[in-house]
Amino acid sequence: MKELYLGQMSGTSADGIDTVLLEISDSGMQLLGQQAQPYSTELRQRVLRLCQPGDNEIAHMGELEYLLAEAYAEAALNLLAALDIPAARIRALGCHGQTLRHHPPSCATIPFTVQCGDPNIVAEKTGIATVADFRRRDMAVGGEGAPLVPAFHCAAFAAPTEKRVIVNIGGIANITDPHTGRGFDTGPGNTLMDGWIHRHSGVNYDAAGSWAASGTVQPTLLAQLLQQPYFQSPPPKSTGRELFNLDWLDQQLSGLAPMASADVQATLLELTATTILDAIRTHVGPCEALYVCGGGANNRHLMQRLAQLSEMRVATTAALGIDPQWVEAAAFAWLARQTLHALPGNKPVATGARREVILGAIYPA
Repeated sequence: MKELYLGQMSGTSADGIDTVLLEISDSGMQLLGQQAQPYSTELRQRVLRLCQPGDNEIAHMGELEYLLAEAYAEAALNLLAALDIPAARIRALGCHGQTLRHHPPSCATIPFTVQCGDPNIVAEKTGIATVADFRRRDMAVGGEGAPLVPAFHCAAFAAPTEKRVIVNIGGIANITDPHTGRGFDTGPGNTLMDGWIHRHSGVNYDAAGSWAASGTVQPTLLAQLLQQPYFQSPPPKSTGRELFNLDWLDQQLSGLAPMASADVQATLLELTATTILDAIRTHVGPCEALYVCGGGANNRHLMQRLAQLSEMRVATTAALGIDPQWVEAAAFAWLARQTLHALPGNKPVATGARREVILGAIYPA
């Protein structure tokens, strides 16, 4: 039986909401529609402010819960209107929410994770059963609560004839071996590059990696950055803005000779590529191809460096049937189906959980 699910993702880059419509049946899945809705400047600033400790956090988060929920509901209804599909045909909406803090067991004595965007409001405004709060059940059984996409990567991208790795480059980068389900966060994806170019140019990202391509990688800075213990720690592991942010970068730069800002950007891109490939070599082993999804797939210079440093075939997940921009949102549509069918959504080999569990809470329409 074919069922329709919406999936929504607003990632670490905090630039907006990706919404997809996924048709899922026992024989497979098909992406029927997609739409990106950017955050307003004010909403993005509210999100970024709460990603770091500050004053009056509870009040600010309460307001943001409401504002984000309205934005999620609007984005879902806009996509359905564009596709001329009534909400009544949608079985459920998988809404990840906006991560504000993620302190997993690997780096916190008392682990917790916070995703913002009230699913009660989303369900009420859309008239669609909403599945949310995916990460905390995995953490309740000792898992990192991340990454959750490996289970979807296995369902969508596994192939017996090719040894491949799926590389998701959002604000944070993660990898999945779709043959085993093993996956973990490798470190920064776009978050440091985005923050650095915003500081120096006022734009939110380095289009096609052109600014990084104009600079020269600084070996001393790269070596300094690679000393961060996270890169050597064994999986399962996950990370976020709490560790990899501009304050951390400033600390690394403080003891070094001044360097051109474009050279720093080039080195940050090299850090992303290097840590992804080091993680694959160490924990996956030889493979034939890398398939990239997430915003990093649009960074032409980053894709070139991955190909040059790996000497493997590097493509995007478009070659496997899903455009790289929509993979994470599709994953949460699929996870919503898992929840409604009482099926597990985590991969213990990826998150470190003691067992498979059903993820998420259901908010009926």
